[in-house]
Amino acid sequence: MSSKASVVSILTETAKRFPKKDALVLGPTRVPYAAVKDQAMRYGAVLKSRGIGPGDRVAILMPNIPHFAFAYYGALATGASVVPIHALLKADEMEYILRDSNAKALIAASMLLGEGAPAARAIGIPLFGVLDGCPEEIDRMEALAQAATPLTTYLPRDPQDEAVILYTSGTTGKPKGAILTHDNILWNVNVTAFDTIQMQSDDVLIGALPLFHSFGQTVVLNSGFRVGATIALVPRFEPGPALELLISEKVTIFAGVPTMFIALLEAAKANPVKPPLRLAVSGGAALPVAIIEKTKEVFGIDIYEGYGLSETSPVATFNQERYGRKPGSIGCPIWGIDVEIANAEIQDRIELMPTGERGEIVIRGHNVFKGYLNKPEATAEAIVDGWFRSGDVGIKDEDGFLFIVDRTKDMIIRGGFNVYPREIEEVMNRYEGVKQVAVFGIPDSTHGEEIIAAVIAEPGLDSEALKNWTKEHVGAYKYPREIHLVDAMPLGPSGKVLKRVLTEEYSRKS
Repeated sequence: MSSKASVVSILTETAKRFPKKDALVLGPTRVPYAAVKDQAMRYGAVLKSRGIGPGDRVAILMPNIPHFAFAYYGALATGASVVPIHALLKADEMEYILRDSNAKALIAASMLLGEGAPAARAIGIPLFGVLDGCPEEIDRMEALAQAATPLTTYLPRDPQDEAVILYTSGTTGKPKGAILTHDNILWNVNVTAFDTIQMQSDDVLIGALPLFHSFGQTVVLNSGFRVGATIALVPRFEPGPALELLISEKVTIFAGVPTMFIALLEAAKANPVKPPLRLAVSGGAALPVAIIEKTKEVFGIDIYEGYGLSETSPVATFNQERYGRKPGSIGCPIWGIDVEIANAEIQDRIELMPTGERGEIVIRGHNVFKGYLNKPEATAEAIVDGWFRSGDVGIKDEDGFLFIVDRTKDMIIRGGFNVYPREIEEVMNRYEGVKQVAVFGIPDSTHGEEIIAAVIAEPGLDSEALKNWTKEHVGAYKYPREIHLVDAMPLGPSGKVLKRVLTEEYSRKS
């Protein structure tokens, strides 16, 4: 008889231990663990009554509100898997994800129905709305849940069954669904919460990282719930109010991306009161050493930087107390994970490089995903000899610390979000008068990288109009902030656009 597992156990076990303790806080709303479990089981009952069960997928489109947790654990309780959708995507982008994942339902917050509702209607799946402001014709999940008899328990799954599908854009331009199993998430949560960050039940975490993103899901929601901590939710990050929340809720752990730390330092100039933080963790993009030092000076805490990808659940390496810290490093592999440097020139097998040699970062262990949904070829390219090929170039030093030095892919990381140029180029190429587009990133002190586009166009094309049109067709974090009309692109011997040349040129001009 095979063993069973479920990510829902993270919630149910903690609800037994700390039923009256605040699990989620949002403004004046405080939701104890018992209430989170009750709501999740009611959401699950509603979904089950609509035929949702094992093998099905439920999409969630929400900002950081308590209902995200209700829907997330509720869908998983039925035996279905969850497909979180980035809140800044446009309707056609959402439609692609819903169709590709074969989602059987969408649960969306009212403020996101403008893009979410057309996407759900386009493929004819049930749509449930939460919060005030939902049109009358849309089923209100809160009302249905209130009237439902909650599920008595969750449906356990095989550890290797899919639990969550995270869509991550690829260099082909279309997002790929990375399948994470119950085992992937449970292992990553346990190791992150207890062994790596060493969270405690009396900790208070700030929930500013988007819960639809793997970083927010694993390090904040699931890890926080695993230890019985309280999570103070932030639907939209604004530095001043965020700092006030850190103070009023007595937040002890701040998990964020570099842009958040930069903004908090700025907000601290106008607010001398310091929150009782004991540590901070950073990921999503490289954190400048100067920010680490300034945060220590202003808030009296260390920032522990880590590294991971959606495909690794996501945590793979971390600057951990047991090994010490090296500013500028992404730390050492977490427990149970191997992270090495492989020869990037060899694609069909893994050949590990000697210490100190530059190569591709490869990862193996309990955190490596099951594969890309509906894309066996992409899966075979990504997982070779049991190792996940990250696409990032790094170095491992004699102490086992890893450093990212370059990227094999053209990916841009803006504000902690991954942006893939090919996807944006395909959209911009649809605009009348555009001949050729090259999208690339340049260093930016606020967002880490900024998105720039060089365009060869027909005479008379208005670059501002092109920018506004692109903004309407891609997520708000993806569109180029600058568009430069050029006569020619820098090309290599094979005719490929040399984006590094464009990056160097426009970095100098910025």
